Amino acid sequence: QVHLVESGGGLVQPGGSLRLSCAASGSIVGFTAMGWYRQAPGKQRELVAHITSGGTTNYADSVKGRFTISRDNAKNTVYLQMNSLKPEDTAVYYCNVHTRSSLGTPYDYWGQGTQVTVSS
Repeated sequence: QVHLVESGGGLVQPGGSLRLSCAASGSIVGFTAMGWYRQAPGKQRELVAHITSGGTTNYADSVKGRFTISRDNAKNTVYLQMNSLKPEDTAVYYCNVHTRSSLGTPYDYWGQGTQVTVSS
């Protein structure tokens, strides 16, 4: 049983900030990375940011310098701090946990999604 529960989404003014949280429960075997994806209306799902088991981070060019991904291993939670939000950041944000078996077989777990709306 692996469940990802997202929180922190909502409505915010342009230039404002939000912090998304994703709490993972259950046993995750072969963990390699956790990250955030988003899907805006009429657009494909895209990677926003991820952090590997070793702590390496990666960001989409569109959010680099504004968003920060972090994790709290004790709480089994990953965060996405979003600053200087723009209307184009409006999307449903999904938490993702990526695993890989010892033989290299990948498997992904997904949260239910949380809506982020940036509007004046």
